[in-house]
Amino acid sequence: MKSISIILMSTLLFISPYAYSRNTTLIMSIQEALETPVFKERLDPNISFYFGEQPHPKPLQSFGKFSSNKKTNAFNKSDEKACSWVLLSALLSLQDRARNEGGNAIIKITSYYKKKTYSSTSKYECHAGAIMAGVALSGEVVTLAE
Repeated sequence: MKSISIILMSTLLFISPYAYSRNTTLIMSIQEALETPVFKERLDPNISFYFGEQPHPKPLQSFGKFSSNKKTNAFNKSDEKACSWVLLSALLSLQDRARNEGGNAIIKITSYYKKKTYSSTSKYECHAGAIMAGVALSGEVVTLAE
């Protein structure tokens, strides 16, 4: 009985970290996330978001390039729900930066996870694990012509 306990404990110590170290790369729809009620409620309609090479009005002023690297608890959530939630957190961070700098938009938003750029007008990159999910975004805060 004692040897079974030792084997079980050894297994838990050596296998458990591998079970919890999942880091799945997901490429998710920006539009699907933006259309959910929580995004519509939380994002300021006076701050515009332009992903990748999405067309936008001419910038009148640039305040620089800024990044947001957010993580969220993914425990007991689907990857899709965790990724959506952490995308919102990253966009809110960029939105706050735009407000603080005096801008009205963030352009050229790209995923920037572990210093690797993923640029798309319709998708973003999320990394999901057993307990955490993360989204890193980078974009340029600007004032756009109306």
